[in-house]
Amino acid sequence: MSAFDDLIAGNAEYAKGFANSGLTGRAARGLAVVTCMDSRIDPLGLLGLEAGDAKILRNAGARVTDDVLRTLVLAVYLLGVERVLVMPHTDCGMAKVTDGDVHDLTQLHGVDTRSLEFHTVPDQDAALRHDLTRIRTSPFLPKDMPVGGAIYDVHTGRLMPVSL
Repeated sequence: MSAFDDLIAGNAEYAKGFANSGLTGRAARGLAVVTCMDSRIDPLGLLGLEAGDAKILRNAGARVTDDVLRTLVLAVYLLGVERVLVMPHTDCGMAKVTDGDVHDLTQLHGVDTRSLEFHTVPDQDAALRHDLTRIRTSPFLPKDMPVGGAIYDVHTGRLMPVSL
């Protein structure tokens, strides 16, 4: 038995009713969402979207890293993205540790992660404002592109908009 048998079986069931073969790779609603990898977040569902509507970029803490900027450039110029929502969430694990904490934890397992930046979030509001500014001031993205921020509350399902 493989560690992935349950997933292959789940996919077989999913494929029986698959109805999205006509979708293109473009964001039908012109939206990219940068959010956290937290499994409590259903970005399409909580925004009232469907498959094909938006590009979803997920990482720990919903941070706008160099890789997120690279992906946004591709999304804007190749895949129909015209606006970006950055959406971290309440009760985020990245707001409960520091990069040093993560390095210490991995060291206990004999892994040296000091060459990695984890972009932990000591102040979620400040981090979100920083990331919004980073997108808005990127020389690689359209200057007039709408960029918004909101914190998703994992306990109520509500978005709390944040403006600069």
